[in-house]
Amino acid sequence: MAESKDNRFDPVNVLHEIEEKFEMVQVLDEEGNVVNEDLMPDLSDEQLVELMSRMVYTRILDQRSISLNRQGRLGFYAPTAGQEASQLASQFALEKEDFILPGYRDVPQIVWHGLPLYQAFLFSRGHFMGNQIPEGVNVFPPQIIIGAQYIQAAGVAMGFQKKGQKAVAVTYTGDGGSSQGDFYEGLNFAGAYKVPAIFFVQNNQFAISTPRSLQTAAKTIAQKGIAAGLPSILVDGMDALAVYAVTKEARERAVAGEGPTFIEALCYRYGPHTMAGDDPTRYRTSETDSEWEKRDPLIRFRNFLTNKGLWTEEKENEVIERAKEEIKEAVKKADAAPKQKVTDLINIMYEENPYNLDEQKAYYTEKESN
Repeated sequence: MAESKDNRFDPVNVLHEIEEKFEMVQVLDEEGNVVNEDLMPDLSDEQLVELMSRMVYTRILDQRSISLNRQGRLGFYAPTAGQEASQLASQFALEKEDFILPGYRDVPQIVWHGLPLYQAFLFSRGHFMGNQIPEGVNVFPPQIIIGAQYIQAAGVAMGFQKKGQKAVAVTYTGDGGSSQGDFYEGLNFAGAYKVPAIFFVQNNQFAISTPRSLQTAAKTIAQKGIAAGLPSILVDGMDALAVYAVTKEARERAVAGEGPTFIEALCYRYGPHTMAGDDPTRYRTSETDSEWEKRDPLIRFRNFLTNKGLWTEEKENEVIERAKEEIKEAVKKADAAPKQKVTDLINIMYEENPYNLDEQKAYYTEKESN
C-alpha cells in the first residue's frame, strides 16, 4: 500500500510504482551482443537466417516502394525502414492459422503471412483486387482508420474463442493510435472477455509530426494495457530476438486460454510518416535521427548472425538481388491487372443490389460501353 507521511493513500506514488515496473525487454544490445541469455528464443540456425533474410528483403521493398511512389506508379505508401524487427519478428512468431489485422504501415507482415506482393501494390493503388484476399491467407486489408483495427481484432479473437480454435488475432497501431477511442475499447473488450489476441503499439516516436512526449502523459504506452486487465510488455522494437520472444510467449498464453497481451515495441521510422508530403526534417533533428540509426535492427541482427558464422555479405547480396527481381515481377503483374470500372465496384458491393445501385449500374454500364 502506497501511503504518504501523514498515513494517507498517495495516488501519485502508486502511479510512479506502476511506471517503474516497465523495464524494456531486450535480448541484443545495439552492437548485436546477447545481454539476456534467459530470453534467447529457441530458433534454429535456419530460422535465424530466414528471419534476417526477410528483414533485408523488406528493407529493399521499402526502398523500391518509395521510388515507385515518386514515379507515380504506387499510390498511398507508409515507409517501414527502422521497424523491420517489430513487424517481421512478431509475424515470424505466429502460425498460419493466426489472423493479422494491420494498420496502413503493416504491409510487410501481411505479405510474409501470405498476401501476394502484387496485391499489396494494387492495394496501394486503390484497386479493389488488392483487397481480395486469397483463400487461406488470414489477413485483413490494411486499416486506414487509425485504431479501428483494435476493435476488429477483439472481435476476430472472440470468434476464435467461440469456435474453440487454437489461433490468435494480432493487430498493430502506432503511438498515435493509442490516443484513439477504438484503442481503449478494443483493449477493454478483449480483457473483459479474455479473448486470444495480441495488441501491438509500434511506438516509432512520432504520430506524423506529433512527438511521443505530447501524445500522452504516461511514462510508457505499455502501462495503458494494465487498466484493461491485460498483461503488458515494453520491448525493444529494434531487437528482432526480443520481439520474437515476447510475441511467442503472448501467443502461447492466448491459445492456452489465458487471454490477450498488450505489447509496446519501442522503435523508430527512418523515413517520413507517408509519401503524401510529410517532411520529417521539419519536426525531427539530425541528431535524433543519428542516434536511432545506431540502433538499426538490420545492423544489430547482422552483427549477431555474423558473429555466429551464419551471415555473410555474399548471402545478403543474394537476398537483395532476389528481392529486386521479385519486386520487379510483382510490379509487372500489378500493371497487368484490368483497369477497374465503376460497375466493378457496384458488382462486388452486395450479394443482391438495392434498386438504386441497379439504376446506377445501368447508367454506368451504358457509359462504359461508349
